[in-house]
Amino acid sequence: MANYNMHLRIDHFSKEELSYRRNDNPLKHRGSRMKASILLIEGKRSDYPTFSYGLQQKGYEVELVPNGNSAVARLSEAYPDLAVVNAASLRTNGRRICQTLRKELDGLPIILITDQPATTLGDVQANVILNLPFTIQKLINRIKPLLPAEEKNLLHVGPIRLDLEQHQVRCMGKQSKLTPRMIALLRLLMEKKGEVIERDLLFRQVWDTEYTVDTRTLDVHISWLRGALEADPRHPRFLKTVRGVGYRLDV
Repeated sequence: MANYNMHLRIDHFSKEELSYRRNDNPLKHRGSRMKASILLIEGKRSDYPTFSYGLQQKGYEVELVPNGNSAVARLSEAYPDLAVVNAASLRTNGRRICQTLRKELDGLPIILITDQPATTLGDVQANVILNLPFTIQKLINRIKPLLPAEEKNLLHVGPIRLDLEQHQVRCMGKQSKLTPRMIALLRLLMEKKGEVIERDLLFRQVWDTEYTVDTRTLDVHISWLRGALEADPRHPRFLKTVRGVGYRLDV
């Protein structure tokens, strides 16, 4: 039985896989930028500060929910870049909320806002703990290092965050490094999310060639992308095959 990989065109791999030259990406200047999104768990207490308006004024997309249960319900739809738990406004220490968020979406950065001494909180599953009072600028300063990339270098579709500067993708708490050609392929799929893209079109766009006789290299790269995006690459949730036609990104 012939070895499948022996029949692949080697020149489709060599330049890309041996080098990370930024200019290899034929789709570098296409597509829109998305704002970083924050899931804010915050109650309504007149005697405590609210941070929703301040975060929006700083350019973030804010998904505001009133409690931990609502936050968990939104995780499957909102796919935030970061969560802020304003425990002081919820009359709780926030420990259980942080633990639940971490369990539901491992890898999600969490900032806990509290009015209690950190030494009384025990083991809190938060990246940063801020004690009131503090300014909105201090909160912003603690948020920025936790985000996957500067806004201008980040593409965001559903749970998928593609970092064009760092050459990596994050999806459902899973982070992976990508080659330039994988970035180009994923970027095209993200730009046309929900649409079936024909194999020949994908190959021409991403490989910048009119040679489409043997497109099995595309299948290999799709397999690699599934390894980066999917919890179970053999049963993909996001990157679907449409038999006889091409591929579709479902988010």
